[in-house]
Amino acid sequence: MEQTAKEEAIKKFKELVHDVNICMFTTIDDHSRLFSRPMSTAKIDEDGNAWFFTNEFSEKIQEVSRDNTVYLIYSHPGKNVYVTVRGTCAVILNKKKIDELWNPLLKAWFPGGKDDPKLCLVKVVTEEASYWNSNSGSMGLYFKMLKAIANREQYKAEDVGKLKL
Repeated sequence: MEQTAKEEAIKKFKELVHDVNICMFTTIDDHSRLFSRPMSTAKIDEDGNAWFFTNEFSEKIQEVSRDNTVYLIYSHPGKNVYVTVRGTCAVILNKKKIDELWNPLLKAWFPGGKDDPKLCLVKVVTEEASYWNSNSGSMGLYFKMLKAIANREQYKAEDVGKLKL
């Protein structure tokens, strides 16, 4: 892939999820079923990788040790932004990276702070994303839908696409 196309895809991805801090982090369990849980994104880095803090001994870590394919589902209904991402993840035990990404609010989950023995990072190497972005608020979207109904046309989202990350 041409580097500028990849850079543009990463920029678009970061813009879309900027205001959507929480995603549904979806793994594949040992019965080949999808399992989702809400997780806060610590950072989307310059390469488009998504970073998360978690408990090294959690069920999700057990699941990704069997199959490291994950799906991230971001949704911001107020802004009509929806993004789904497929990627692969790795558990990262790197004190320097933990220090870099640490947020004091994480103490609610990790009372021991950055030195909590269960604390680790999950790095999701994003591969592909699909997105739906109406670029307008709820009232604007509602008006466009009514207009489509009145004109007997099918409503078409303004900004829909796939990103190769």
